[in-house]
This record gives sequence, structure tokens and C-alpha cells, in this order.
Amino acid sequence: MAQQAERGCLPCTNCCVTVPQDKYFAVEKFGKYDSMLQPGLSFAGCDCCGCCITFRSITSRVDQLIVNVNTKTKDNVFVTSRVAVQQSVKPENTVDAMYKLSDVHAQIDSYVSDVVRSQVPAMTLDEAFEKKDDISNAVQQKLTAEMAHYGFQIHKALVTELVPNNEVVQSMNEINKQKRLRDAAIMAAEAEKVKVVKAAEASADAAQLQGEGIARQRRAIIDGLRDSITHGTQENLGTEKISELLLITQYFETLRDIAAQSRAQTVFLPHSASAVSDVASQIRNGVMQAGAGR
Repeated sequence: MAQQAERGCLPCTNCCVTVPQDKYFAVEKFGKYDSMLQPGLSFAGCDCCGCCITFRSITSRVDQLIVNVNTKTKDNVFVTSRVAVQQSVKPENTVDAMYKLSDVHAQIDSYVSDVVRSQVPAMTLDEAFEKKDDISNAVQQKLTAEMAHYGFQIHKALVTELVPNNEVVQSMNEINKQKRLRDAAIMAAEAEKVKVVKAAEASADAAQLQGEGIARQRRAIIDGLRDSITHGTQENLGTEKISELLLITQYFETLRDIAAQSRAQTVFLPHSASAVSDVASQIRNGVMQAGAGR
């Protein structure tokens, strides 16, 4: 937003001048400020070859200035803060804006650097990212108060970017990467755990159902044998006989399973009918001795 010298609309004289809508024109007579001109065609006065009357202009548009400030955070990380300052000339203070400051951008740059270097060193890097609005508000308050003396109004001061050192950025990315890899490993382990638990539960349910099926099968076999033996008679089989029937069933199923295996090893078992009663008595005696030992 630099001021600049202007020329009249007629050659070799500055008597008349055309003022654009987006500029403020100041009339100087013999180097001294005289008045401000409104937009449009204006008559400034009598002039000879531009020696008597000169013009100075400044834009009325909102101008944006980008300020880069290098500073250090509380945890000793160097960052570059990029601040965008939007300012314009106050219509009622155009004379101050033209004649008080020689370099507006340099003045704003100094104020912004002062505020940022007083705010950021009191914060850690994470806090600086989280509190960018606080830094913006502090910069805007400082500039609004100071630049008002020079005829400028501050519309907005925005911290648009905080850029840490490249090595710090790489370290932060690596930390984030390792954290995500750890979370992924934990989730994979949890998934594997669920699979193992579900497989164990399925195996237990299958074994339970298989046991229930075998029990029903044995019961059906025993009931069938008992009905076939007692059919047409008034005899009732006792517990001992039922146990022998169960052992007989197990005996023949064992022989069947051994015969069904192509790689079955030779097993010597009593195979006479009387041997089954001996096996039953041996098992019964073993169970009774085990119970007596307790």
C-alpha cells in the first residue's frame, strides 16, 4: 500500500485530474498539502508545467500483507509463522496515511514480529497449533491500536500457517506412524484372540453335542436290547445287566472302529462272550475301589 505521485489528465499541466474510484488523491501546491479530491474529474487550480501543483495518491482498497516470522516454541522447536494482515486506509485519516509513514509494510512487519515472538515462545508446539486464534487476536489487537495513529484500520490478522523445522516434521510423522502401527498390531492381536476363542467355543459346543449324541445313541441301543430281551416276558433288567449291555455295545463298536482303520495296529482283546462279563466286573471293581479309596 505505497503512495505514489500522479499526473494530471492534460499534457504539460496538472490543472485537471481524473481521480479513480479506488484511490485517494491529495493536492499539493508547491509541495504543501492543500486538499483531497473526490473520485471523478476535478479542477485542482492553475498550474504551469506541473511546477505549481502536484498529486499524491494511495489506494482505498483492502490490502493484504504476508509476514513470515521465525521463532522458537517453549519446547525448543523452531517454527516459521505465516501471518496474513488485511488493512486499508481510513477515509477520515487519509492525510495521516499518506504523510506519516514512509513504509507501511515494514511498520506492520515489525509489530507482527514483536507480537508473535512474545506469544509463541510461551507455548509448546502442540499448543501453538491449538491456539492459533489466540495469536491472531493478539496480533490484531496490537496492530489495530498502533496503526490507528497512522490512518490505517486492520480488518483481520490471521495466522495461516505454522511450519516447524523439516527434521521436526519428519520426527512427528514417524511418531504418528509408529503409533498407528502399534494400534494396528493390537487390533490384529485382538482379532486373532477372538478367532481363537470362538474356535475353542465352537469346539466345546461340538464336543458337547457329540457327547449328547453318543449318549442318546447308547440309550437307544440299550433300550432296544432291553426291549428285545424282555419282550413277551415279565422280567425287568437290573442296573448290573444294563451296564453289561452298555459294555457289550462299546466292545463291538471298538472292534468295528479298529477294523475300519487301514493303518490300525494289532490290539489283543478278549473276544469270547464270557470275557465281556469279566471286563464288566473288572471295571465295576475298579470303580468301587476308587470310590473306597476316597
